[in-house]
Amino acid sequence: MSKTIFITGASRGFGKIWAEAFLKRGDKVIATARNLDTLNDLVEAYGDSILPLQLDVNKRDAVFAAVAKAKSHFGTIDTLINNAGYGLFGTIEETTEQEARDQIETNVFGLLWATQAILPIMREQGHGHIIQVSSVLGIATLPLLGLYNASKFAVEGLSETLATEVKGFGINISLIEPNGFATDWAGPSAIQTTPMDVYEPVRTDFQARMSNPDTFGIPEATIDAVLKLVDAANPPLRLFLGKVGLPWVKQVYEGRLTEWEEWADIATAAHGK
Repeated sequence: MSKTIFITGASRGFGKIWAEAFLKRGDKVIATARNLDTLNDLVEAYGDSILPLQLDVNKRDAVFAAVAKAKSHFGTIDTLINNAGYGLFGTIEETTEQEARDQIETNVFGLLWATQAILPIMREQGHGHIIQVSSVLGIATLPLLGLYNASKFAVEGLSETLATEVKGFGINISLIEPNGFATDWAGPSAIQTTPMDVYEPVRTDFQARMSNPDTFGIPEATIDAVLKLVDAANPPLRLFLGKVGLPWVKQVYEGRLTEWEEWADIATAAHGK
């Protein structure tokens, strides 16, 4: 049975790859992008099955208007995929106020506005699936991505809470947590801070870690997993994409648990009774 799927950030990368996969199998897609020209090829190939909408997710009123237009056009919205976002590369000390605000504005608030706009529709129809594109960096962190890490940690907390609030309405929430993939996320679509010389060793270590090509997955290889997630009757709250994320997170959590246990007596005593 075909679905109607609303995808933000569909101009390139995961968003465009997944939009085309849905269209190819017969779904209807509302694809948003800041530049509609990036969607011309999909419109030419799939015609009335795609509704392209120009959208800057930072503008709350525009997000609500886009969702309303999509609902009016197709009559229903079964799935929302909050994919819009970008990476900010640089140390925390290097990050300007505007760079920090812009990162949180897009990655957190843009996602929040789309989520809030879609919820009344899904509540009214008694079903829906909201898929938040988070990151393995919403669970564990890397240097030089402090504000990006923070934005995805916020998405994780927001979405986990949301899942407990809307389950009774027939609405499922899923977090997709990709490891690195060979998209342009770290390339043209990324923002770079102005580097400080004192952090050059940190930058060198980071670049060495990222130089292993096996670290990065093939974006098109995610299609099957995303289709299965969208079609699942009982979808998971969290889904890693790629082979790197889960082993790394297991290692990180083993370290956290060890440290928490070492301080458990002090933590318990702090309860006071």
